[in-house]
Amino acid sequence: MSERDILNIDEAAELLGVSIKTFNKVLHQENMPARKIGREWKFSRRALIDWVGAGRARDFYKDGAEVRDDELHEHELTPKQKNGMSGKTNDAEKPRARRTAGWQIED
Repeated sequence: MSERDILNIDEAAELLGVSIKTFNKVLHQENMPARKIGREWKFSRRALIDWVGAGRARDFYKDGAEVRDDELHEHELTPKQKNGMSGKTNDAEKPRARRTAGWQIED
């Protein structure tokens, strides 16, 4: 079976590996490359791939602020936490903030 160049909404969601519901949400909130022909949305396979490739993760951080490399590793789990072992907690072993604490998803 050959890949089609023009996709309907079901095929486009499948290409991106997301549910139809999630795809629709992104379609209406982002500047996704698409055309509405009659009552149906149509998508170029290549344009969708290029659109995903052009995105940057930092765009999803609160206020688009740049994140320093040391901040990315600030909230990583220690080997003890990763293995699910718990022991005495002192100031050095207090639970850390969630890695996504500073992220903001626009509605």
